[in-house]
Amino acid sequence: MQKSLYFAPPAKNEPVLSYKKGSPERENLIKAIEDARSETIDIPMIINGKEVTTDKKIEIHPPHDHQHLLGYYNRGDESHVKDAIDAALKARKKWANMSWKQRASIFLKAAGMISGPYRARINAATMLGQSKSVHQAEIDAACELSDFLRFNVQYMTEIYNEQPDSNEQIWNRVEHRPLEGFVFALTPFNFTAIAGNLPSAPAMMGNTVVWKPSNAQIYAAQIIMEIFMEAGLPDGVINLVFVSGPTAGKVIFSHPDFAGIHYTGSTAVFQNIWKEIGNNIHKFKSYPRIVGETGGKNFVLMHESANAAQVATALTRGAFEYQGQKCSAVSRAYIPDNRWDEILDEIKCDMDTLKMGPVEDFSNFVNAVIDEASFDKLAGFIDRAKKDDEVEILFGGNYDKSKGYYIEPTILLTNDPHYVTMEEELFGPILTIYIYDHKRWEETVELVDNTSIYGLTGSVFSKDRYIIEESMKKLTHAAGNFYINDKPTGAVVNQQPFGGSRGSGTNDKAGSRINLLRWVSPRTIKETFVPPVSYKYPFMED
Repeated sequence: MQKSLYFAPPAKNEPVLSYKKGSPERENLIKAIEDARSETIDIPMIINGKEVTTDKKIEIHPPHDHQHLLGYYNRGDESHVKDAIDAALKARKKWANMSWKQRASIFLKAAGMISGPYRARINAATMLGQSKSVHQAEIDAACELSDFLRFNVQYMTEIYNEQPDSNEQIWNRVEHRPLEGFVFALTPFNFTAIAGNLPSAPAMMGNTVVWKPSNAQIYAAQIIMEIFMEAGLPDGVINLVFVSGPTAGKVIFSHPDFAGIHYTGSTAVFQNIWKEIGNNIHKFKSYPRIVGETGGKNFVLMHESANAAQVATALTRGAFEYQGQKCSAVSRAYIPDNRWDEILDEIKCDMDTLKMGPVEDFSNFVNAVIDEASFDKLAGFIDRAKKDDEVEILFGGNYDKSKGYYIEPTILLTNDPHYVTMEEELFGPILTIYIYDHKRWEETVELVDNTSIYGLTGSVFSKDRYIIEESMKKLTHAAGNFYINDKPTGAVVNQQPFGGSRGSGTNDKAGSRINLLRWVSPRTIKETFVPPVSYKYPFMED
């Protein structure tokens, strides 16, 4: 058999389609939405490549139209988690021994399917199941997910190709082994791309995976799994289960073959997971890899030299795109008092024209929040703001869940920089603004740095290069993704690898080599061509 060195196709970011009126992608998407709404589907779990159903069917409704039934998913229990682990362990050896070229081909094919024939369908599912606008679904489900898969293949080859020095007598090598056991992928509702990346990144490096998606993202998750299987993913490599978090954790975090977790979600849940893993550390064959991206309380800090229209646009887009349900969404802003009137005028122009409604109407900028629990939580913060003397509702402040879970884009103005909505993550379309004394810039930078437990994203707007440099230094740990004169959302694979520290996670940077390195265990190999035949060294001779 011929042995050759192979190079994967160069990865490029998937172009974002416009969906303007009359475009073929718009027509295809409209049809995909109509088709999805016209049927009621039954979504099985996938364990060892087989469909698994139960007698417990859970309804799936669009958040913006909760009277409409999209389908059902089959709720599992502990037995299904155990079956998924068994399937992953059974598939582990054969998958790990498969050539990286074959693993790469599977995920490159999946990327081509996502950006090609499945594009309209996966975008439609993301819009309906997660209440995303057409643009938000496109940059997420179609573009970012295919980017993850293509660039992860590139990163994988770079990792494998990097080798230590050798000489004429010694050949040194490094091999990157998959982890010894199975990986648990626990994925969130807000990004279809994250839901696809968290199980596929460890799998690409030769690991087998148990994947539990958020209940609110299952409608699109089942399409991801369908694509992986259609692309040739062998049985048992990724096992999709629909169980509660505590049910999964009870089985997984006490299993001796648990090798790691790839997580995106709330900080509180991640801390509890870490604690449980620590309590059970004596049970595991190896120290599990713990990789997590959690919450954020992301900021925009405006210097008096900044452009008002640019700041206002960053606030509108950063705070209200996808209803503020992004880990990176702007939720606190600091505006200098001598520029406030300009900013207020610019924001008013935006807020007066924002439309809110169902995703099927492409002119709507804002849609519904994900579920009733989120709606009730956000409505509670708005009600509290209406009563508190420290805060004023500038825009919005209304909500309605009779048809869908609609929270009006809301801007609060506070005179207390430590007001609750300046410090707590809300995960919704609520932005709080604090006006600071422009003569106290240095103190305000410190305030931004010390206000939140998080360190995910943040922006500084200024035309003054000294101010920009000073801010970057003083806010070193305030944001793992730091933006200059731009909104702190919309990180692109291979351009802005994503992740934060402090209370925002382990900062293992999804969309970079850094993340893939967490899913391998290196082994160094030294081969000596002419081994010594005596124990004596030259210095020992007379």
